[in-house]
Amino acid sequence: MSKLPVWAAEIIAGYESRVSGCFVIHGNVGDRLLLPAQRGMAADKSSGSARLSSLSDFLGEVLLPKFEVVLSYDLGEGLRVERGEAVFQEWAAGKAIPAQPLGVMRLVGEYLRYLRNLRAMSGKAPRVAFLVKEAELVCPALPNALNYELNALASLWRSWATGGRLQENGQAVFLIADRWANLHPLLAREGAVKAVEIPLPDEDDVTRALEVLESSCPIALQNFKERLPDLGRGLRGTTLEAVEGLVRSREYERRPLGDEDVGRLKRELVEQDCEGLIEFIEPDRSLDDVIGIDEVKGWLREDLALWRKGELEAMPMGYLFCGPVGTGKTYLAECLAGEAGVPMVVMRNFRDKWVGSTEANLEKIFALLHALGRCLVFVDEADQALGQRQSGGGDSGVNSRVYSMMAAEMSDTDNRGKIVWVLASSRPDLIEVDLKRPGRIDVKIPLFPTTTPDEGFALIRALCAARGVPIAKEEYEDLKSWIPDLLTPGAAEAIAVKVFRRVKSQNERPEIALKKSLDGYLPPVSYKIIRQQMKIAADESTEPGFINDRVKSLLGL
Repeated sequence: MSKLPVWAAEIIAGYESRVSGCFVIHGNVGDRLLLPAQRGMAADKSSGSARLSSLSDFLGEVLLPKFEVVLSYDLGEGLRVERGEAVFQEWAAGKAIPAQPLGVMRLVGEYLRYLRNLRAMSGKAPRVAFLVKEAELVCPALPNALNYELNALASLWRSWATGGRLQENGQAVFLIADRWANLHPLLAREGAVKAVEIPLPDEDDVTRALEVLESSCPIALQNFKERLPDLGRGLRGTTLEAVEGLVRSREYERRPLGDEDVGRLKRELVEQDCEGLIEFIEPDRSLDDVIGIDEVKGWLREDLALWRKGELEAMPMGYLFCGPVGTGKTYLAECLAGEAGVPMVVMRNFRDKWVGSTEANLEKIFALLHALGRCLVFVDEADQALGQRQSGGGDSGVNSRVYSMMAAEMSDTDNRGKIVWVLASSRPDLIEVDLKRPGRIDVKIPLFPTTTPDEGFALIRALCAARGVPIAKEEYEDLKSWIPDLLTPGAAEAIAVKVFRRVKSQNERPEIALKKSLDGYLPPVSYKIIRQQMKIAADESTEPGFINDRVKSLLGL
């Protein structure tokens, strides 16, 4: 058992201890799995004896070799006998096999009862395992609680699980689903149904899969012949199916993988596996690219230094970047990830109108985060995205369930130093207090617009220089009276674009173009709203040093 994947060992322990005979296997169930060439796990991971195969093959060959009869069911193929055809037909001969799921399940239930009675009378009966593939399609979570067939299915499965009748009689049932949240809620409330999650592969699994592929794909892997662990580390977070597809495609094209490919390919594979739920970013900028906020940058660099040293207990669980619209919260998060040298995962479009789908999407995202190793998770507009403890009347409780799932994940201390949450919001006061507490968000950093003309000039000047239209420092005195109050990086960016446009289209000197671009300037957000958002951000700050004296004076702090 020490050589089995954790999830497989968990199933064996649950069954042999007679805790459960009915298992929901969820998570990365559609992926390829490393399967030994012969029964039993290989003694040496690098022996090359493993092969890539499906979950059904893994269950049949590794977990169920002693079961005389193995049945399976899915909506497309119906009921199939995977093993023990003759044994099953002794009982099933002449019986009509129903087409509908409920009828099939009742037939299988009848067979299980027959074998239990046979064992009770004779002391001997064949051991039977039953696999329900894509169980989320057979008995999904639907809003209509009066759906008779679905409720009957869930009730039947639940009855199989209770009382220990399965495991005590050499029987086992496996409900295989993509996500636990997509199954009928009756199953979730039954303690005898044991849920087991298959995680995304870690870097060791990816490396072993590459070792399996190396003999058949020598051209694709020739640049990594002596360093497959490096490639496995680089592709961590992807599925083995995606890795196999990539390697075999490159072999067919006779194009070797190179170091320069790894980052881009990993991003493409991860985003493809997650079906648009996340955006995977590997930033090419650092905190050096952030203008000003030296106190904040110093604090963040101290945290990153601890991270590199492995002092994980000193790392915050998460950050909150707050401040008026346009103050560069997203940009700072990207620079933080770039400085740390870790990927940034941006959560997108995980909310869905179908019951259970939002929760299933979050399960998928969390599984990816755990597989990536160290990463930074960015949640923009966190006041909207993270849900609320109390849901509104029209959302069927989705908001409160999102809140509960996010709160549990953000406070999981096993994630400290592995997953760093970065929330961004211009209205942090609308984020639930419990989500902002220490242990979930330990450091709250306010970001403010400029508060003096020289700060505003320095910001505009840096952004213009980045576009190749430098403005001399000496021009400050002439331009001082033109510099707007409370200038955010977003607003300054728009001004720099105007300057660049005038320089290129009108052939004007940069300082003249800037003066004309500021003539009649109107802020994109009213100063009243900016001041309100500044006050809210200041109230959230966890460190007095994050708020300079000019901001304190302006806000009356």
